[in-house]
Amino acid sequence: MPELPEVETTAALIRPHLEGRRITSARASWVRSLGGAEVAEFSASVKGARVSEVTRRAKWVVIHLERRGRPAGSLLCHLRMTGRLVADTESGHGAREEPYERVALGLVDEAGKTSTLRFLDVRKFGRFKFVEDHEEALADLGPEPLGPEFTEEWLIRSLKARRRVLKPLLLDQTFLVGLGNIYVDESLFLAGLHPERSAHLVPKARARALHGAIQSTLRAAIEREGSSFDAFYRTPEGQPGSYQHLFRVYGREGKPCTVCERPIKRLVVAQRGTHICTRCQPAPRRPKLPR
Repeated sequence: MPELPEVETTAALIRPHLEGRRITSARASWVRSLGGAEVAEFSASVKGARVSEVTRRAKWVVIHLERRGRPAGSLLCHLRMTGRLVADTESGHGAREEPYERVALGLVDEAGKTSTLRFLDVRKFGRFKFVEDHEEALADLGPEPLGPEFTEEWLIRSLKARRRVLKPLLLDQTFLVGLGNIYVDESLFLAGLHPERSAHLVPKARARALHGAIQSTLRAAIEREGSSFDAFYRTPEGQPGSYQHLFRVYGREGKPCTVCERPIKRLVVAQRGTHICTRCQPAPRRPKLPR
């Protein structure tokens, strides 16, 4: 599933093709992509609105809409396993439907040039829905790991207050957003923390190291437009990310650790495949906590 770097890349690359354009049409071939809305209802909510801004919140692309200069709701897109946003500037309003196209928006800019935003999704797990208030819709999410709320002090305090296993806690989007299997494994390795360590037992120095590891890992992955470890994730321009070439542990089972050369081990934590170096990330000595 695309994580924060992949979604940030998607938002950045579609932004110049959307901001300032007016939505002239909307179609959908898979109603579940719309989050339960009917196609006619969805179309009425967005048609005629202007895209004022494209941002990201957690693993959601947020497309802000306005009418007559006033906020008019937002489109929320979650790529899930195989979703992809494509800004098609060559085919006008896109009368044809592309393979795996679930939602398409016709757009027009101030000069009258038309284009199409397409949401493609092979496995139909993704969402592309309209909401009146995106902050309310996403209110249960935790802080952004690259935002001002995510400080060393916040992480030290928050870990100490939670008697949970570390990896599933970091995967919990109500605790901290944007992290998935890849970047949790990579961050825990850099911080020298075993994924099964109890959060409240993480020493302050290790919590500070984890804070830095999370931020440096995410920034490096964004710089390389995310990770393409399978055939599904591609940028809106159709290119793969390149951070997978810098993985230290994820997907490297049996290969030597980049620090100590001990073979990377794969284990299962909270039903998720997990990759660690058993020397650089020593196992916790205390009993595991319930997940």
